[in-house]
Amino acid sequence: MLEVTKDNFEQEVKQAEGYVLVDFWGPTCEPCKALMPHIHAMEDEFKNVKFTSFDISKGRRLAIGEKVMGLPVIAIYKDGSQVDSRVKEDATKESVREMLEKYN
Repeated sequence: MLEVTKDNFEQEVKQAEGYVLVDFWGPTCEPCKALMPHIHAMEDEFKNVKFTSFDISKGRRLAIGEKVMGLPVIAIYKDGSQVDSRVKEDATKESVREMLEKYN
């Protein structure tokens, strides 16, 4: 999983072609940390999706600009535009898998 930052988010997510998953998380977010290993495990299964993670504590303005108002947020981008997401309690390993299957 590629760790994106405020410095490379534009290049790695907004300018990317195809599907990109962004796992927006924070170091104090326990649900984020619990979900992360499941998201990492799905990377091997969904080969046509680029998996990335973004620590919002290192780029709050960027996260707000992407409409991340609560955590965790698992978002899917296609050709630079956000097309789907799972937020807070809807961000479960089952719902994320379901979302990925729609775009695989």
